[in-house]
Amino acid sequence: MSRLIVVSNRIAAMEGKKESAGGLAVGIMDSLKDAGGMWFGWNGKISEDELPLEKNQQDNITFAAFSLKQSEYDQYYLNFSNTVIWPAFHYRLDLVQYQREDYDGYCQVNEKLAGRLQPLVQDDDILWIHDYHLLPFAAACRKLGMTNRIGFFLHIPFPTSEIFNALPPRKELLEMLCEYDLIGFQAETDRLAFIENLSLVTDVEQLDEDRFAAYGKSVTVRVYPIGVEPDSIRELAEGALPPKLAHLRDKLNGQLIISVDRLDYSKGLPERFQAFETLLENYPQHRGNIRFFQIAPTSRGDVQAYQDIRHELETEAGRINGHFSTLEWTPLFYLNQHYERSLLMKIFRHCEVGLVTPLRDGMNLVAKEYVASQDPANPGVLILSRFAGAANELTTALLVNPYDRDGVAAALDKALSMPLEERISRHAEMMKVITKNDIVHWRQSFLNDLKAVPAIAATNDA
Repeated sequence: MSRLIVVSNRIAAMEGKKESAGGLAVGIMDSLKDAGGMWFGWNGKISEDELPLEKNQQDNITFAAFSLKQSEYDQYYLNFSNTVIWPAFHYRLDLVQYQREDYDGYCQVNEKLAGRLQPLVQDDDILWIHDYHLLPFAAACRKLGMTNRIGFFLHIPFPTSEIFNALPPRKELLEMLCEYDLIGFQAETDRLAFIENLSLVTDVEQLDEDRFAAYGKSVTVRVYPIGVEPDSIRELAEGALPPKLAHLRDKLNGQLIISVDRLDYSKGLPERFQAFETLLENYPQHRGNIRFFQIAPTSRGDVQAYQDIRHELETEAGRINGHFSTLEWTPLFYLNQHYERSLLMKIFRHCEVGLVTPLRDGMNLVAKEYVASQDPANPGVLILSRFAGAANELTTALLVNPYDRDGVAAALDKALSMPLEERISRHAEMMKVITKNDIVHWRQSFLNDLKAVPAIAATNDA
């Protein structure tokens, strides 16, 4: 029986615990437990020595982790992945800082990792590669003569040609992506953008509905919207709040608005703060009766753009609170720290409004987690950006344009005053989708399709 080999930039906690793991880690670990196999990824360590792989065995899963040299980390991770691919794929060309040596380093690290993985791979293993750090990984494997089925899933958006054409190595990236047997995207718009970009740089032949030939290769391109575990989220949410939080919730008279994001410019956090300010200005009846909690732990703190947004948010939070606060009431709580996922689900359940307004997002699992955590007899209201992949599924959320602060403020006012019957109806429709397209459906659909892809011949003309 073939094993599953998962490759991602970061590897999950090597003890394999699920309690604090995010949606990707949960889905992957369950896939590996079902099939048996290996998770190969970076351990987060920097070392100038070529260290042996750090291995750990848990049940039938082998965790194999590598370290990076400082120059590799800088070029592959900090520079090309996170100051070229990430901003460009989130439609922020103004933040792209392209240097050819960073792109070369990005490709070299992918080739190095493929070389370290190759001795661990058996002929009938299936490889599942994740996210934008590893766009060239299949091409690196093919150079080594690997003929395994290799699938790729992109967790972030794929940009339209107006954006993608600005990347100097766009042709090389697209050609390397065609070395994958199956490419999965979060939304149909991403799939179409990839096909559009490919057709602009080479001849593309459509072999069937979602299989294409380009650069002498055939690649299947499909949509797999990632989901959550609604049952486990409900169980976590139903548990009692820790005593200190329960005491705080009792003291906070009124309704609570919650947002949880990584500290990232793609999440629309300054625009969200400004929309909340507009709510307080235009709908003064809510003053003193609501509180907005923004949880945004630092991510990529060594990238300048992330340092800038943290400073901006701290300034905005202070300004808004300085203007509207009273001795008895503080409207905005900005918390720049990490909370365990198990605790967040409980917090979600006790908040009347979930505010999820990214400027651009592949899926956004927080939106689904908020809905799944609610009491179906008295649910909160989800306000969701139209530019999140989740908006294609959660159509009964209050969908907003995050750039329209007046529109978001109006949606907040509507959510805070929505009748119970309407809240129940909207929540029930979203739960149908979340339950059907859960994390199990996502991983099984992708892996079943990957297994069905015709294997590359053991010998090739190259």
